[in-house]
Amino acid sequence: MAETAVVTLLNKIEHLFREEGKLLVVPLLDKVEHLFPQQLKLLVRLGKEVEFIKSEFMSLNAFLRDADVTEESDLVLQLWVKEVREVALDTEDAIDELLLRVAIRTAYHHHHHSNGGFIGKVFFFIKTLKSRQRFAFELQSIRCRVREIGERHQKYHHPKFNIISGQGSSSTTVVKNKRCNIRGDALLQEEAELVGIDWPKSELIRWLFDDYHSEKKVISVVGMGGLGKTTLVKKVYDQAVRKHFESQAWITVSPSFKMKDLLIDMIQQLKGSVAQEMERMNTERLMYIIHEFLQGKRYLVVLDDVWDIPFWEDMNNALPNSYGSRIMLTTRSNDIASPSCGEANHNLYTLNPLSSEDSWALFCRKVFGRNPCPPELVELSRSFLQRCEGLPLAIVAIGGVLATKTKTFEEWRKLDSSLEFGSLSNNVMMKGINDVLSLSYNHLPYYLKICFLYLSIFSRNQEIECMRLIRLWMAEGFVQVSQGMTIEEAAEEYLHQLINRSLIQVATATEDGRFKTCRIHNLFFEYINFKKRGENIAAIASQENMRWPDKIRRLSIHNTSIDVQQSKQYFSKLRSLFMFGVTDPKSMSSLPKLLNGGLRLLKVLDMRGASLETLPNEIFQLFHLRYLSLRGTKVKKLSSSIENLQNLQTLDLKDTYVTELPVQIQKLRGLRHLLAYRYNMVKGYQKLNHINGFKAFIGIGGLSSLQKLCYIDASNGSILEELGRLTQLRRLGIVQLKGEDGVALCSSIKTLSNLRSLAISSVNEDEIVDIQSLSFDPPPFLQRLYLRGRLQMLPHWIADLHNLVSVHLEWSKLEDDLLQSFQNLPNLVQVELHQAYEGEELCFKSGGFQKLKTLRLSELNNLRSVLMEESAMPCLEKLYISNCELLEEVPPGIEYLKKLKLLDLGGVPYPLYKSLNREMEGKDYEKIAHIPNVYIEVSRSRFL
Repeated sequence: MAETAVVTLLNKIEHLFREEGKLLVVPLLDKVEHLFPQQLKLLVRLGKEVEFIKSEFMSLNAFLRDADVTEESDLVLQLWVKEVREVALDTEDAIDELLLRVAIRTAYHHHHHSNGGFIGKVFFFIKTLKSRQRFAFELQSIRCRVREIGERHQKYHHPKFNIISGQGSSSTTVVKNKRCNIRGDALLQEEAELVGIDWPKSELIRWLFDDYHSEKKVISVVGMGGLGKTTLVKKVYDQAVRKHFESQAWITVSPSFKMKDLLIDMIQQLKGSVAQEMERMNTERLMYIIHEFLQGKRYLVVLDDVWDIPFWEDMNNALPNSYGSRIMLTTRSNDIASPSCGEANHNLYTLNPLSSEDSWALFCRKVFGRNPCPPELVELSRSFLQRCEGLPLAIVAIGGVLATKTKTFEEWRKLDSSLEFGSLSNNVMMKGINDVLSLSYNHLPYYLKICFLYLSIFSRNQEIECMRLIRLWMAEGFVQVSQGMTIEEAAEEYLHQLINRSLIQVATATEDGRFKTCRIHNLFFEYINFKKRGENIAAIASQENMRWPDKIRRLSIHNTSIDVQQSKQYFSKLRSLFMFGVTDPKSMSSLPKLLNGGLRLLKVLDMRGASLETLPNEIFQLFHLRYLSLRGTKVKKLSSSIENLQNLQTLDLKDTYVTELPVQIQKLRGLRHLLAYRYNMVKGYQKLNHINGFKAFIGIGGLSSLQKLCYIDASNGSILEELGRLTQLRRLGIVQLKGEDGVALCSSIKTLSNLRSLAISSVNEDEIVDIQSLSFDPPPFLQRLYLRGRLQMLPHWIADLHNLVSVHLEWSKLEDDLLQSFQNLPNLVQVELHQAYEGEELCFKSGGFQKLKTLRLSELNNLRSVLMEESAMPCLEKLYISNCELLEEVPPGIEYLKKLKLLDLGGVPYPLYKSLNREMEGKDYEKIAHIPNVYIEVSRSRFL
């Protein structure tokens, strides 16, 4: 990723001119010139060196943008680009080393010479002189390397490019950044709607329920990678599981799986929780627990992507032979899927590539949407499809590229001619689609290439939190800010571009349409790992005593320990360190040794879930650190030395035991994301204060760059007035709010004009949430509103929030009609009401809630009827009603909801259950017959 390295460097040089370059020209130089004449000449020359290097890299950058597409097929060009990347990274290292040394001296100077003045400046200049002198010599060396690279290029001049002018004549151009519709077009095609799966889906469902009372049955789906095995089985699983099976689990296997981890995951899914002592149990004991729990139950277990026969045999033995139970597995191996594995009661489904008709339908949907293929592009489209060989992933991947291109014959002909067959690795399954994967990758803009390859730090099949990825990209310096956008918005657009191109898949989304987690398909994961070897993006430590590359910029440790003393020599240039599933005490105890002096340039430190109780002091000496995640650790306290992390952007303390932050955090003026809260969940019972926040400190209003602040414990109401100074805030969470502090909170919220999400929880269920005074100035762009606590009345200003997409009211205990205030909101897609209404009837009036997709009503204890007039909620897709035990009938008018896909009634009286049961000839069954998925659970307390 040479261009990304160069762009990062140019930004760094600009910073150097703005911040450090000033010291080369201040009048102070005249006054100390006679003391240091030789050194001063060197420093004056420093500016010229920097200008030369900047000019050279600007020329190189212009060339690299044209060379980017051709690099993969040109070995000479690959070597040259690699040299450019290395010298850019080394230059960045030199600049960061200078900034670090100056920062250390600056801190020392401020501590010991607080009065400043001319003498203080002289001492400061003397102390930093040696650092600047060293930097000057380093730049001289770098200048020589840059000159040699340029001369070498001229010697082996590539005929397609002109480095002097920076203009290329390559046959393929780089895709320009196009602003995306963040919510509307990021999924051009949902996985669940892939063509060609209707027949196999119905066949698998038939197998699931044939001989429904027979003993355990195994159903295998086999096929090569990219055919959609997981998508198909997931569709069946979602449709069948809750309706017919008492227990269920979905286990995703990988080539490097750990049996113990998979068994614990299965227990978590089956039982809803995992006891701490299970972490210390062996696999045999865990299998016994699973076997005993499922004995006599009708269960469905999916084993996705099984790789070897011994694993299957172990899992099969752990699952009891209970009547009506089913095991479904997906695999690429016929040996595993074959009934010869030893299972007599076995169904095998071989998933084949799509037919030519289905391939064409999928291709056209991806590329042209609802429009037909233009006649002049039909032949070329068929040519592209021929290369895809019916693989859905390949079709979607190449379609993602073509969808972004101008739909002209000449443009598509260039793309068609640029396809060259080749093998990604020795894996036979990859050979037919390497060209498609390469095409998808090569036609990414350079700034998306590095973001895509960066995903190699994660493990196979890992679901990646979208916001985590966005913050990491920001910390690494990959994101270029466009005018009028925050850096978070720019990074989010990067993510959506990759999703649009089908290089990243959406794993989960919120009810209001936001992407929550994403993942990489196995084929692209293989491709990324193939590409990163040449790019030296990251080193993955997955085994002890591994062989390290010479220079490691990013290190991702996966479920293993490393020998710090043996490996430390490779880590001097490390910029990012990730620990995934590292719970080994040996590794954590060696962390201070690793950090002590060896990781001076570290920008990212992600220790999520690590077995860590106390933070090493060495962490607080990482001047360049931008991202620090301690999520899920047992850390209880932060040192006041955190003030040294002057470049920190993200501090993630979610699910730690930190309840109070040191006041010194207020000095971190660049902090953008502060997450410090822990969920306190009780199974089967929803508590108002299920979120434990942190006690805010006086001075928090000085963190003017904050974008996200969750969750502040407002028991000390005096800090609420400070929140009004955080004018950049996009998301704010408040817990433990007292009634008398509502006015102060509203006064602050009025100034937060950028707020998109607001969550407020009262101190207890009887405390009034007083937010009426916000009436005249609610945040104009607010999209999500969460109010937990008693309300005297529903705030009238909610009706003015035209950007609101989701509203959650919990424990509001309102007596008046609460629907009128937001039934006309134009963008509302989700409403959740929990103990929010004390009345007996809710009426959704005609013409109201025109975009609502999800409605959830729970524990409305006095509710007897829900009325739905015709043309109300025309877009509703999901309706949940739970524990409304006085509900007497299915909502009248539900038959008008033609788009309703899911009706979930939980804890209903038996008469209502009986009226909707087809087998009991229920009188109201016809009202819900049009709904594909209906789930009804009878209230135990009301069972007659």
